[in-house]
Amino acid sequence: MRLIHTHTVRFTGAALAAIPLALGALTSPSSAQEPSPSPTGTFGSGCSALSQKADTAKDKVVDAAAAYPQLSQLVSAAVRAHLTDTLNDKSDVTVFAPDNDAFKKVSASQLSSLLSDEGQLKKVLTYHVVDQKITPDQLSDGSFTTVEGGKLTTSGSGSDFKVNGKANIVCGNIKAANATIYVVDSVLQPPS
Repeated sequence: MRLIHTHTVRFTGAALAAIPLALGALTSPSSAQEPSPSPTGTFGSGCSALSQKADTAKDKVVDAAAAYPQLSQLVSAAVRAHLTDTLNDKSDVTVFAPDNDAFKKVSASQLSSLLSDEGQLKKVLTYHVVDQKITPDQLSDGSFTTVEGGKLTTSGSGSDFKVNGKANIVCGNIKAANATIYVVDSVLQPPS
C-alpha cells in the first residue's frame, strides 16, 4: 500500500510543477514582445567597474567627469581643446563620454594626430555632446544634433543601448549639475 502512495505523490508533484510551465506557454505573444521599460537610474554593465572619487550630481560636467578615473583621457582631451569652460557653462547637455578603453581602440598615430590638432580635437569632442538633456527613454530610437553640428543616433532597449550602431553605452544616466553623462566604449567620429 505504501508503494502505491509514493508513486501517487511523485506523480502529483510532477503534475503541479508542470502547471506553471503550461500556463507560461499560454501568455499572449504581444506581452512577450513588449520592449522592457527604460531605466530610471544609472544603468549599464560597466557601472560597477566605474569608480568615482565623489558624488558628481552637484558638479559641472567636466568636473563630474574628472571624478571618474576611467574618464581621465576624455577630461585631458577636453582641457587640451580648451573646452572646459564651454562645456561647464552650458545647461542641460548630454555627453556621450568615451572611457579610457575607448581611447585605446584608436591607433597611437591617429590619437597623436588628433591630440596635436586642436581644431580637429574640438570637432571630435563636441560631436560627443548634444545641447539638450537626453533621458533613457529617448535612447531606444533617437536622432540628435550634436554641438559639432552633425547627427548621431541611439538605439536599443531596456538597459542595452548603442550610439551610431557601434558604440555601446556601458554606463548611463550619470547626473552632473548641468549634464547627463552616458559612458561609451568607443570614440565617436563626426561625419566628414
